[in-house]
Formats: sequence, structure tokens, C-alpha cells
Amino acid sequence: MSTWKRAGIALTATAVVTGVAGCQDGDAKSAAEAPAKAAAQGIADVTKALTAAFEKTSAAKSAKVSMTMTLEGVGAAESGTITMTGVQGWDPAAMDFTMKGSLLGGGAGAGSAKAPEQIRMVMRDEAMYMDMGPEAAAEMDGKRWMKIDLKAAAAAGGDKGVQKSMTGGLENANQDPAQQLALLLESPNLKHVGAEKVNGMETEHYKGTLTFEQMLKANNSTKLLSQKEYDELVANVKKTGLKGYETEVWVNEDGYPARMDVSMTMAQGSVHMRADYTDYGAEATVQVPPAKDTVDLFKMIQEAGGAEQG
Repeated sequence: MSTWKRAGIALTATAVVTGVAGCQDGDAKSAAEAPAKAAAQGIADVTKALTAAFEKTSAAKSAKVSMTMTLEGVGAAESGTITMTGVQGWDPAAMDFTMKGSLLGGGAGAGSAKAPEQIRMVMRDEAMYMDMGPEAAAEMDGKRWMKIDLKAAAAAGGDKGVQKSMTGGLENANQDPAQQLALLLESPNLKHVGAEKVNGMETEHYKGTLTFEQMLKANNSTKLLSQKEYDELVANVKKTGLKGYETEVWVNEDGYPARMDVSMTMAQGSVHMRADYTDYGAEATVQVPPAKDTVDLFKMIQEAGGAEQG
């Protein structure tokens, strides 16, 4: 598997994570309004507990996380699993993760550098950096870090509506547990499943489901779209067969999410993400690699395109 294919798969995985975040851009206002809506449905105790968890998690600003994402037949991506472990911050947004799993294709590929068994990924200031390993550096002028500007990635899609939605989501969301709780509080069928043990901790299990249209209403970034762009976005997503998102959370005795699950099912397959959180408030200072050690993916693509036209 070539360096570029591995980078593409890693980017796909991260795009799923940040893309879900973009669609789940709840905020403190929506979380504060949700209890009143839920109380009318007779579940005031549930929303009271989750709102308290939202407030504590928002204030923590960071945590250590171990996330597993499983893809089955989604688009052109290969089925398989990626695990990501590290520290994550959401005020401001930052990540320092180590990724590994079957989707990265560890091992040698014909005519390409040996794939690393794992990839370190850091994100700060809306830019992502992936350490592709010493073998891949030979394909990138000795530079082992690949830089991916997330706004440039959105712009590369060409669809103005998607660009606005993605960049708006990136400015306000980071697939963090606080935003997940804000989203869950928007669910019209929110319920308390019961008490369960997670990683040795006593927790209370809650779950809810939102349709894609409900997710959009909870997403402040869609306000940037014109009606035409909004309709095009909905139509494009409907083509995937996505019906909705099922979100589950397990809140520990300290009032923080110990675990969160998000599941999406589409016509071509499904995506399931499970994140286990610990050490809320852990320092999330992320150091990005120096420019001399990085290759900018989208600048390289643009330069290659210009060379072909010339």
C-alpha cells in the first residue's frame, strides 16, 4: 500500500470523525433549551442528569481518550478497524493521537515504502499532521510528516455548500464529549437504559436517536447555507441511505462521560465509533512538527495539477 493510499485512509478516518462533529455542532444554548423540551415528554430527570454532565464536561476542556472506529463497506473505504488513543482538547480544539489498525494496511506494498504499524496524528489550529514513518520519508524528500489543512480539504471538495458546512463545523466542533451530550439532549426519544459497569466504573447508560434532518437543525453551521445549498446537502446525504445517528453515553459517578458510542448506517455499510474517556482536565498541549519536516498535501496536489496543465 503506497504512502498516499495510507494517508488517504487515515484522512478518511479522521474526516469521518470531524465530519460527524460538524453534523453534531450543538452548543450550550441548545443544551440549556433541551431540558424544557424533554420535560414536556416526561423525562426531566434524564435531561437534568445529562445537562449537568454537559456543563462539567464543557468546563473540563480536555480528556484522555481511547477510540475505536469500525467501517463496514462505507463508500470506497476498505472495511476494517482503526483505534486512536491519546489526549483531546475541545477549548481550544486539539488532538494528539496514535492510530493503528487494519485500515492502515501495515506491511510492505508492491513498489512502495513499508507501511508503519501505527501513525501518530496531531491536530491544532485546524491543521492536521500525520507521521508517515521513516520509510515513507523516502517518498517525500526526507520529510516524514504530512500536513493536511482542514479548511483546504473542505475547499478541495468543490461543493460550496459542503465547504461552508464543513468549515463552519470545524470552527465550532471537534467530536468532543461535550458536543456529543449537547446533541444527545436534542433527541426526541432520549431515554435512560439503566445502570451498567464500564471499565470498572459504575455508570448510568442513556441513549437517543436523531434523523439527519434533526442533526442539521442542531448544527449552527447550516445557517451559513442558502436554501438551495441546504437542499443539495440533504439530497446528497439521502443518496447515501443515511437514516439517522444513534448516540449512547455512559455517565460515571463523577458526572463525566466514561464512554460514548455513535452509530451510522447507510446503504453501502455502517460506521460505529466508541470512545472511552478518562482523566478529564488532562493537559492537551499539542506540539506540531516544524515546517522543514512537513509536506503540505494539498499544496502538493495543486502543484501536481498545475504541472499537468503546463
